[in-house]
Amino acid sequence: MSPPSNNKTVLVVEDDPSIAMGLEMNLSAEGYSVQLAADGEQGLELARQGVDLVVLDVMLPKLNGFEVVRTLRQEGSSVPVIMLSARGAEMDKVMGLELGAEDYITKPFGLAELMARVKAVLRRDAIARRPQSSRRYGDIDIDVDAREVTRAGTRVELTATEFDVLLCLIRAEGKVLSREQIQTRVWGPSHHGTPRTIDNFILQLRSKLEDDTQSPKHLLTVRGVGYRFGA
Repeated sequence: MSPPSNNKTVLVVEDDPSIAMGLEMNLSAEGYSVQLAADGEQGLELARQGVDLVVLDVMLPKLNGFEVVRTLRQEGSSVPVIMLSARGAEMDKVMGLELGAEDYITKPFGLAELMARVKAVLRRDAIARRPQSSRRYGDIDIDVDAREVTRAGTRVELTATEFDVLLCLIRAEGKVLSREQIQTRVWGPSHHGTPRTIDNFILQLRSKLEDDTQSPKHLLTVRGVGYRFGA
């Protein structure tokens, strides 16, 4: 019996043949179309051609994973990225998230967990769009239906998760949300992230939407509590 097709293409960039084969088999069994790349340069080229998700190892030949995701984001790509690494240091995770990755998993990992992360990231990327009119806050326009943001008339490229964090704060209508509340609303209650994850996404959003990241007008910190969106 062939697996059901879900019309999603996952690019796996991994230089360990056994890990790449295991990921390909499991993703294919879930109905995904899978592309493989064994080094960073090949992975970058395939990602540029258009995929729905990139599962990206950090330690790669030619270009490492950090360089790949940095280049994709600099080129304006918002393709979701899950990074894999045997390096579990917090700073490596922070760097991956700050560069624009959606998630970060430390090796060794369980395949069931990875499959759940893949589904969660793709679900957020294709989240049902609620019928709402566009919203304007100063020079920022947010089209919720199209999941697009413009600032002073120029489109701002946000990843799917960055948009979800922004929308989560906007829908709170000025109320303060704790990091835990944001994490639960965006990723779901079973996600094993840390408060630092939310901090990094707020920093990314401020860098793209605020005139002065040190004195933000919209993405506001409420010390000791969390964040709120100031209209």
